[in-house]
Amino acid sequence: MILIAGLGPAGFDATGAAARERLLDPEATVVVRTLQHPAAAELAELRSIVSCDDIYDAAGDFDQVYSAIAERVVSLAGSGPVVYAVPGSPLVGERSVPLIRRAAVSSGVAVEVLPGTSFLDLVLERTGIDPLHRGLQVLDARELPFPLLLHLPTVIAQIDTPLVLYEARDILLRLLPPDTEVLWLSDLGGADLEERVTLEALGERHAGLRASLVIDPAETPGWPGLLETMGRLRRECPWDRRQTHHSLAGHLIEEAYEALAALESLPPEAPGGEPDHAAYADVEEELGDLLLQIVFHANLAAETGAFDAEAVAESLRRKLVFRHPHVFGDVEVDGVEEVLSNWEILKGEEKRRESLMDGVPEALPALARADALQRRAARVGFDWRDLDGVVAKVHEELGELLQAAGNTGAQAAELGDLLFSVVNLARHLGADPEQALRRACGRFERRFRVIEDEGTLAGLSLEEMDERWEAAKAAEPDARGSGE
Repeated sequence: MILIAGLGPAGFDATGAAARERLLDPEATVVVRTLQHPAAAELAELRSIVSCDDIYDAAGDFDQVYSAIAERVVSLAGSGPVVYAVPGSPLVGERSVPLIRRAAVSSGVAVEVLPGTSFLDLVLERTGIDPLHRGLQVLDARELPFPLLLHLPTVIAQIDTPLVLYEARDILLRLLPPDTEVLWLSDLGGADLEERVTLEALGERHAGLRASLVIDPAETPGWPGLLETMGRLRRECPWDRRQTHHSLAGHLIEEAYEALAALESLPPEAPGGEPDHAAYADVEEELGDLLLQIVFHANLAAETGAFDAEAVAESLRRKLVFRHPHVFGDVEVDGVEEVLSNWEILKGEEKRRESLMDGVPEALPALARADALQRRAARVGFDWRDLDGVVAKVHEELGELLQAAGNTGAQAAELGDLLFSVVNLARHLGADPEQALRRACGRFERRFRVIEDEGTLAGLSLEEMDERWEAAKAAEPDARGSGE
């Protein structure tokens, strides 16, 4: 059989009595995960042991290390009883233990686990944190999750090298100010090292095999902190308390357009190419303002018991999984067009739509709505086969507009058809018609301001103004490659 025993957090004298007795049994083969632990090193002086440090030296990554350790332990159990000893407790932070258990079951080998005192027990003793009262999360510094949520007291363990320490620190600095104070603990149960240190002051000396950080910020950062802050504003700020869904609607539209303007300032190849950090800073700010509106509306809905921000996120997650069976299921697709076609089919089933035209908001700007309607139709093959057909249609609609001269109603209708066909042309060219027109407006505004700066326009003939216009146009850098 295999006994998996915890060595405890410090020297061999701190190892539990039952574990010490089994570890000193001369009939058993003792395997230690590593000798780089006080109790393991002392045990090696008392009896012969098998160390797995050679596996760490030879393996390419930790997955290989733990698989090889499990294979070694189970293999040795074929010749007699084995005691596998790990630092602390086998129930905390020991990835090799579940692998040994699974491999032992497959080989018909019995496994017994003898827990020990873990570093976590000593962290709780040192900090006074009650995990049942306040909650607690324990994270591996080498595998910090994304997103990193720091709404609970957090212990980051296994900060065993300077590289791991600096990477963990940099991740924390994305959420917390540099002067945030954390508790550094090391060698608990032995030397009992402790220091309160700011994130910016963490250095190489704080890395070690038995080092941990305890983070318990005064203000919750990130997503949970945003929700907490919004809730407090709703309770305590007179302006926020007065808002309704309808009073906020205009702000949502405004922030959406400001975010769009920031996105359009990025290079056309973004996120490819060299990042424009200044432009991305604007995008970050504007996306935050837009997110505020979403969180605000979710908070208002939560007050009625309808839903909250977490429900919004979970509903979206389920929708994404459902509409991507080629990623989360066993559906195979051949290219982007099939993905989009499947998306519309699944969306129609989900929304119980009777027509592909259902669900395109009438409140969309006309160019955007025309583009959306055309894309819906194109996904079932109702589309021009090539660009020549689209261009011919634009000429046809222009001719019909000119033929309608003198009939105001007919001209308006034909103008609408012409604009609709131009949107179709933009789609076939791979251009967003809203963005194309906005950029054209921007060019017109810039050039007109230039001709105004050259002196009053009053009294100038159209030809003279046109000369200024052409000069302003020629003076601009050639931005055709960037869509300008």
